[in-house]
Amino acid sequence: MQPSTPMQGKGSSVLLKVLVFAMFAMFAMTTDSVGVVIPEVIREFDLGLTAGGSFQYATMSGIAISAIGLGFLADRLGRKATILIGLSLFALGSALFAAGNDFLFFTTLLFVSGLGIGIFKSGALALIGDLSSSTTQHVRTMNLIEGFFGVGAIIGPALVAYLLQVGASWIWVYLLAAVMCGLLIIGTTLARFPAPVQSLERPTRASDAIRLTTDPAARFFSLALMLYVAAEAAIYVWAPTYLAAYEGPWIVLAGFAVSIFFVLRAAGRFLGVWLLGRYSWSFVITICSAAMALLFWVAVIGGREVAIFALPMTGLFMSVLYPTINSTGISCFDKRRHGSIAGLLLFFTCVSAVLAPLAMGAAGDLLGDSRFTIVLGAVFATLLVGLCCWNAVRQPFAARLAERNLADYAPVAS
Repeated sequence: MQPSTPMQGKGSSVLLKVLVFAMFAMFAMTTDSVGVVIPEVIREFDLGLTAGGSFQYATMSGIAISAIGLGFLADRLGRKATILIGLSLFALGSALFAAGNDFLFFTTLLFVSGLGIGIFKSGALALIGDLSSSTTQHVRTMNLIEGFFGVGAIIGPALVAYLLQVGASWIWVYLLAAVMCGLLIIGTTLARFPAPVQSLERPTRASDAIRLTTDPAARFFSLALMLYVAAEAAIYVWAPTYLAAYEGPWIVLAGFAVSIFFVLRAAGRFLGVWLLGRYSWSFVITICSAAMALLFWVAVIGGREVAIFALPMTGLFMSVLYPTINSTGISCFDKRRHGSIAGLLLFFTCVSAVLAPLAMGAAGDLLGDSRFTIVLGAVFATLLVGLCCWNAVRQPFAARLAERNLADYAPVAS
């Protein structure tokens, strides 16, 4: 078996990483501003919590479908072609927000944008594996990338808040994303990509990702990602709605709670690069998931007065969880399957990003109190702690990661 062909020169590797950083920051502007947009959509179209959450469900459904069904394109067509296809779909879906003012039309566009995200993100995640020289470097690079995602997640909600403050439409955040996407298409077209990894005995297919579900590593990392995303959704999707009912002395802070969460999450991801250079990934995710769960329960028990402080603080500990779990899961597999496994993990991530907020919104509607969206988030966070503790004690994938380091990674310019 042959490792991937190294990059030709440091400059090409750096440019590709910058492009990936920008891609993650760009789509985070739209996906993570949904919590700020949903209350406006509910008001504008006179919707309930469950219906208003469609802006979240539509995007994540599109990502999930394309990730599981088209993630293999990164292995068959190559990283560059796959990224360009995905970026083009995302640009189209975002730009067409200027063409209408109907709730169903908007949700359809978000679904199309989600399809694009699932395609180019699978290609970008596979590309990062090509640019990494070890599983450890892969994890650290993913934390850095997710740090830039966190920056986009800060800019998006802040931009929506500013637009609403000056009387402009929240739609402009999608139009700006379309412009940024157009620039990324140009940059990706001109960039030099690594030579493709050695071909497998047969071409990769859409069914490859489904077959991977029989693998214990794929099942573990998929479940871990689902639990993490379910807990995170309680913050960025429903915390703005939950805290909107607060009327105490910290009402100004309540309005910025989610923005603070995104700032702490972004800062924590850059810190995660440092942490993972000194401690094992299993130790880091166990400690961080435990701290996150504790803060959730503090917010639940203390009510909105305490949640204003506790919920944003979860971002600091959530920060390292997603990129570490995701990249370690990808690193457990042959580089020539990185597109398929990245698509599979992304699929389960998005399934959770659809079902968890849907369950939270339904619980809030049924019980007549948005507090229960946070209660469900606390439950999911606690389940993740249990899974991380089991992993830290049993170390079921240590030998496999060591084997991949020896068999599948070659030094590359970075």
